[in-house]
Amino acid sequence: MPIDPDAVSAAPVEPAEYSWTSKDTLLYAIGVGAGSIDPVGSELEFTTENSADVEQRVLPTYAVIPGLSARTPGFGTFNPAMLIHGEQQIELHREIPPAGTAMTSGKVTAVYDKGSAAVVWIESKALDQASGEPIFTTRHSLFIRGEGGFGGDRGPSGAKSGPPERDPDHVVTYSTRADQALLYRLSGDRNPLHSDPTFAKLAGFDRPILHGLCTFGFTGRALLHTLCGSDPARLTGMDVRFSSPVYPGDDLTVKMWAVDDGEAYFRTERGSGEVVIDQGRCTYTA
Repeated sequence: MPIDPDAVSAAPVEPAEYSWTSKDTLLYAIGVGAGSIDPVGSELEFTTENSADVEQRVLPTYAVIPGLSARTPGFGTFNPAMLIHGEQQIELHREIPPAGTAMTSGKVTAVYDKGSAAVVWIESKALDQASGEPIFTTRHSLFIRGEGGFGGDRGPSGAKSGPPERDPDHVVTYSTRADQALLYRLSGDRNPLHSDPTFAKLAGFDRPILHGLCTFGFTGRALLHTLCGSDPARLTGMDVRFSSPVYPGDDLTVKMWAVDDGEAYFRTERGSGEVVIDQGRCTYTA
């Protein structure tokens, strides 16, 4: 069946157990570039678990991995080559442990008809299995080309608040590797759009593109180290809109505007200057 707008009112699915290990969080960190600048002199708390006097910690953007794995009610069928990750939001309720078990649940919160495409919003929550306390909440939108026109609500329009009209307060540039997508996919997203040239061409790209959530992770590292003193417990939220594709090997430049105590706007650009993440906003404890 096509996209089902009634998925919003579907009965919730039963929470499912999701476990992760120290290896999982280390692999994720490597997948979003941690340690690539100075493998033995920086980010060891995210890339190793047995360095002297260094306790392993987890990049806050790891929340997207179990978040995307949460079961949700079905919302129809579509050609996966037509799916684009539109927006991503994370809300951190506490620091993510290097290993743990959570009960995850997901629900469809909105289905919009954009005419040429459908947009589906999904929210996932993760509760600590032992205590029942929330660890994080994630929200993301799927932009599915060719699935609009069903007569549904078009949804909100207009740009969100953005950075002030001045030079950014901070600028950080990271380089991605030619094999970055092959590394990142080992954290769970095996979509062939990011590895198979034939599939990428079916989706309209000359070659495989980098996962949007890998770019999200690179961006999160820049925010963490620049605004939060590299302390994962201080980053409390991050919202982005993916605006253009990134290719493995691209340089990524993150520009940040601090606008209040504990709030900043940001955007991420490819080496060519093309904006690939816009409408970025993060919250953190000052």
